[in-house]
Amino acid sequence: MSRLLHVDDGPYAPPVPAHELTVTAADGARLHVEVHGPEDAPAVVLAHGWCCSTAFWAAQIRELAAGHRVIAYDQRGHGRSPANPAYGTEPLADDLEAVLEATLAPGERAVIAGHSMGGMTLMAAATRPAVRAHAAAVLLCSTGSARLVASATVVPMRAGRARTWLTRRILGSRAPLGPVTPLARRILKYGTMGPGSSPHMVEACARIVHACPSRVRHGWSQVLDLLDLDHGVRELRMPVEIVVGTADRLTPPVHARALAAALPNCVGLTELPGLGHMTPVEAPDLVTGKIRALAATYIPTARQERAVHAEESA
Repeated sequence: MSRLLHVDDGPYAPPVPAHELTVTAADGARLHVEVHGPEDAPAVVLAHGWCCSTAFWAAQIRELAAGHRVIAYDQRGHGRSPANPAYGTEPLADDLEAVLEATLAPGERAVIAGHSMGGMTLMAAATRPAVRAHAAAVLLCSTGSARLVASATVVPMRAGRARTWLTRRILGSRAPLGPVTPLARRILKYGTMGPGSSPHMVEACARIVHACPSRVRHGWSQVLDLLDLDHGVRELRMPVEIVVGTADRLTPPVHARALAAALPNCVGLTELPGLGHMTPVEAPDLVTGKIRALAATYIPTARQERAVHAEESA
């Protein structure tokens, strides 16, 4: 019955960061940021989704921090970032830009991974100078750019007005989620995870989601309901890879396929059979491997940078 913010043991228990900081966004919102791994290692930035927190990326942080500087932040109102009255895609973009400017050196390039609302954050921020300057490559996990409620399959009905109405009421509910009980786990697994997800995966996600304040959950649900970021997708000009579960009820594969078709530089679309919306938790090794491969391919090494500078000086 505990309202723990996350599990405290096993592969999904968040590792202790090398250091933490508070970043202030353009409108004064305060963002909790964690940094893991060696200071001089290639950088990875992780943006979590709706109702989640930095704890959602525990498996990726644990594996990547051995050879990367991993920067994870709590979206406003989530985790340890205080709630803020400003809801919308522009505040999400402001927050990402502030985190990049505070944690990356001028000219430093990073792989940025976004899950669900974190991916939408990247779409919203696609034209921001900090994203253009710092994003070497992007990984989009289980996300979409528009028409989220109409396409969601949480309600087992034929697509149409009735399903959309019911879905909007469910996802936009103001009711507290309450403690993590066996019934709560079953509901969360049905709505957000694949049928084969293990109990420890479900427990990890339930602890994180149930820790999100109901007013924050409701506020951001309204933003997701009205989301229209198709224009932002076309502005993500860096290499972008996409991962989606075929059993994702919140952002079904139709969204991933639309993203792949619209992106200027899509370098891969992976559909994971039977997996749900929580792909970084449900397929931790695959998602970690995608981030690691993008960093190895697109972040220049110090030797490569010296060679480029030498050519420019010649």
